[in-house]
Amino acid sequence: MNDIYTLILIYIFLELFETQWQKADTLMGMLQNMYERYRQNIILFLLLHPGFYFTIYLAIITDYRAEILLVLFIKILDIATKIILMTKLFEKREISAELLQMLHTPLNKAVPYTGLFLYTPLIFLGLV
Repeated sequence: MNDIYTLILIYIFLELFETQWQKADTLMGMLQNMYERYRQNIILFLLLHPGFYFTIYLAIITDYRAEILLVLFIKILDIATKIILMTKLFEKREISAELLQMLHTPLNKAVPYTGLFLYTPLIFLGLV
């Protein structure tokens, strides 16, 4: 059981790391933070998502439990969505006025931690 808590603490630490480098007052700010890394090097951008790689590890050691695979699937969608949004916004400049307005809307302070609150219970369920 101590191993489970250790794995969860590692996961929480990795999620907090991801949250800290992405955090901003708006979604636009978050995308700008991410795009800076993406523009430098896509490999760097992908390496700055260690929770994704740790989730792959957890899937393997749990014989691909459904809860862990769900987290992995959501994380894949999350990273892909970020890349698509950044490309459309900063490179192609193909963004609707409505979406642009939404991206500039101030975020609640808890929003950047949504992944932490959503994924951690699923990780726990997948480990027990």
